[in-house]
Amino acid sequence: QLHLVESGGGLVQAGASLRLSCAPSGGTIIGYAMGWFRQAPGKEREFVAAINYSGDSTFYGESVVGRFTVSRDNAKNTVFLQMNSLKPEDTAVYYCAAAEHYGAGQKYDYWGQGTQVTVSS
Repeated sequence: QLHLVESGGGLVQAGASLRLSCAPSGGTIIGYAMGWFRQAPGKEREFVAAINYSGDSTFYGESVVGRFTVSRDNAKNTVFLQMNSLKPEDTAVYYCAAAEHYGAGQKYDYWGQGTQVTVSS
């Protein structure tokens, strides 16, 4: 069992940057592909980014390509989401998740509680 904890959310103005972190309160992310998702009020959960076990392969949702970067530091047991050029439409609760397999459409087995990101115009 992995208990994932996100941090780093907050209120920023459009154009600003934020870096989210995700680490397990127990266990290790080693051996898991990691993903970031988000959900805005009244909308379905949206895929944001994923990274493979070693961190040398990533892919992104269309709406964040070129602005967001996912990375991981297995030695620090942490996954990051660097968000640049934030837009009001990026406002959502951001979740990190862990999956046994890497790739599009994979099932994520463990989820964090989420961290709120609010971007004002």
